[in-house]
Amino acid sequence: MLGWLLAVLSALVVLFLVLGGSSSTGFNEQNAEYVYAAALGALVLLYMLSLAGDYRGRLGTAVRHAVIWLGLGLVLIGGYAYRDEVKSISNRIAGEVLPPGYATEVEATQPGETAVRLRKRDDGHFVARIDVNGRDLSFMVDTGASTVVLTPAAAELAGIDVGALKFTVAVQTANGSTYAAPVQMRVMSIGPIRLENVEALVAQPGNLKENLLGMSFLKRLRSYEVSGDFLTLRG
Repeated sequence: MLGWLLAVLSALVVLFLVLGGSSSTGFNEQNAEYVYAAALGALVLLYMLSLAGDYRGRLGTAVRHAVIWLGLGLVLIGGYAYRDEVKSISNRIAGEVLPPGYATEVEATQPGETAVRLRKRDDGHFVARIDVNGRDLSFMVDTGASTVVLTPAAAELAGIDVGALKFTVAVQTANGSTYAAPVQMRVMSIGPIRLENVEALVAQPGNLKENLLGMSFLKRLRSYEVSGDFLTLRG
C-alpha cells in the first residue's frame, strides 16, 4: 500500500507541474483548488484504506492514531495560518532570554521597514553585535559619539590594515584630546538592517576599551528609540 501511496503522490506532483507551467491548459487558481482538493481526497482515501489493512481487528487503536494525526495536522495548519503572530511571539521570547547585544527582529511599523530590538546590559548600557565586513564585533551604543569608533584590534578583524593608518583626526575623549584614523566600513549589518560605506574612526592603541556605535551609523537609520530595558533600531 505504501508503494501505491508514493506512486499516486508522484503522479500528482507531475500533474501539478505540468498544469502549473502551461497556460494553454486553462489551469487557473479557481480550478486549481478543485484539483488540489481532489488530490488531497485521493491521498486521504488511500491512507484510510491502508489503515483498514494494517489495523484490522484493532478499531480502537486505529481511531486513536487517526485522532493524533488529525490533531497534528490541525496544529501545523494553524501554525502556518498564524505564522506572523507566531514569529512575533517567538521574537519577544528570544528578546527576553538572549544575552544583551543579540538583536531580535520586531514588527515593522511602516511598509519596507526593518527593525530589531536590543536588551540593556547590566551596567545600563546598550550593546550590539554587528557584522562588520563579515566579522562579528561588539559595540556599545553611544549617541554622544559623532562616528563609529573601533579599537585597533577590532579594526584588524574587520580587514583594515592598521599599520597603514594615519591618525590625523583630532578627537575629544574623557581622558582629553587625542587623534584617530579615518576609515570607511564597507558593510555594517545587524539582523536585517544593512548599511554600506559607513564612516568610522580607529582609535590609537590604548585609547579605547570598547567599540562605539556612534551617530555615523545611527543617523542613517529611520529611527531609534528606548523603551524601558530595550532599544529599538528601525532601518
